[in-house]
Amino acid sequence: MPHILIAGKLHPAGLALLDRTPSLTYTHVEEVSEASYQPYLADADAMVIRTQPMSAGSIALATRMQIVSRHGVGYDAVDLSALNARQIPLCIVGDVNSVSVAEHAMMFILAAAKKLIQADSSVRNGPWEWRNKLQAVEISGRRLLIIGYGRIGRHLARMASGFNMEIRAYDPFLETKGWPAGNVKAAPDLNEALGWADVISVHAPKADRPLIGSAEIALMKREAILINTARGGVIEESALAAALAEGRIGAIGTDVFDEEPPCRTHPLLRLEQVVLTPHIAGLTIQAAERMAISSVQNIIDYFAGTLSPELIVNKDHLQ
Repeated sequence: MPHILIAGKLHPAGLALLDRTPSLTYTHVEEVSEASYQPYLADADAMVIRTQPMSAGSIALATRMQIVSRHGVGYDAVDLSALNARQIPLCIVGDVNSVSVAEHAMMFILAAAKKLIQADSSVRNGPWEWRNKLQAVEISGRRLLIIGYGRIGRHLARMASGFNMEIRAYDPFLETKGWPAGNVKAAPDLNEALGWADVISVHAPKADRPLIGSAEIALMKREAILINTARGGVIEESALAAALAEGRIGAIGTDVFDEEPPCRTHPLLRLEQVVLTPHIAGLTIQAAERMAISSVQNIIDYFAGTLSPELIVNKDHLQ
């Protein structure tokens, strides 16, 4: 009988699904750290993992491991090369949190444009007369650039269109695969698009180097709003903090950081033009339930021989 290791807190709906599957047993470790789950790896045939790292050292301890299921869609904290060497598939959930993340990005856009942090502070701490500075702006008619036009980007485009924003999207993968039908125009040149946009929202995966650094920020309008609900490291944090401090960019909203949680001396924490959230864009009650069920269902399907290959991120490395 396969034994499943659940690493990290899981919505009760996911545990209930396991309880209804008598062909599987499981161990649940709620603490979100790599050290907390390592003692249980040797007995695990499969694993559901949240955001904590899964290093090559942990994978070496998992001598019975047959599959790893991510409670989400990102997997940069998992040593994929080590899994490939062992021929262990890594699967992700399907489209379970894209609406939640898109809503969060839309919230950031509005909060940054309406100067929500400063407005809130003026009521709590004064001065009330801050309102007379007229710092808030409308987003109607403003230009939105969406970097990464997958499910999240398309949901955001739909929402932003309701605010009468002019929208373009940059996605080189879709340029070769085929641009989806709709009213959103492709932006083939990122540099040109960065200078065009009033608002930039990033929904691209993390790569070897930041997608947006000091050179890209220099191309943006001085009043531009930059949003990141993707991954820490997609935008170079030091360059971003410097640009904000020097007034070379208008405002940012970020849900993700290079190191999480960020240290208390992180420069972004000291700037009032910044709206910050603790990596919760995809963590609504509804999305958490869907992710828990989907990540568990992937393991059930794997042992039943019915797991969709589309959910396996390293299928090209499996024989």
